[in-house]
Formats: sequence, structure tokens, C-alpha cells
Amino acid sequence: MSSHIEAKRKKGESFDALLRRFTRRMQQSGKNLDVKANRFWVKTPKKNRVQDSALRKLVKGARRAYMLKTGKVTEEDLRAKKR
Repeated sequence: MSSHIEAKRKKGESFDALLRRFTRRMQQSGKNLDVKANRFWVKTPKKNRVQDSALRKLVKGARRAYMLKTGKVTEEDLRAKKR
């Protein structure tokens, strides 16, 4: 949407009247709704980035499970590290 809203000041028109006219045009155009809908839009993550993140989580979980199983670290130690 490259169109824009324009309101030029008429001869003898006060600034308040111009502003009212402009805001009315904005409301009627529906651009406010588009802007508000896209306000918190977040780009979708790339496929490779999502896969890398999932792999990192798997490796980290496996490493944690191995350390717990071998007794190198306890559950309480891991909880203390998180804080």
C-alpha cells in the first residue's frame, strides 16, 4: 500500500479544522487498522535457524542427561545454575 492520505489547508481554515479533517480521512481510509494489525508483527524465523536451535536443545538435553546419569552433577546443582 503505497497510497498516502493528504489534507491541504484551505484558505482561512484553522489548524484544528485541518487536523479534524485529516483524522477523519485517516479513519475512513482504514489505514489505522492496518497499522495497528501490523504493530507487533515479527518476521518468521528461517528454516535453518529453527533447525539449528532445535539441534542445540537436543544436544544440551542429552549432555545434561549424561551428566546426571554418570553422577558428575546433581539435579540441585543444575537448578542452582539456572538462578
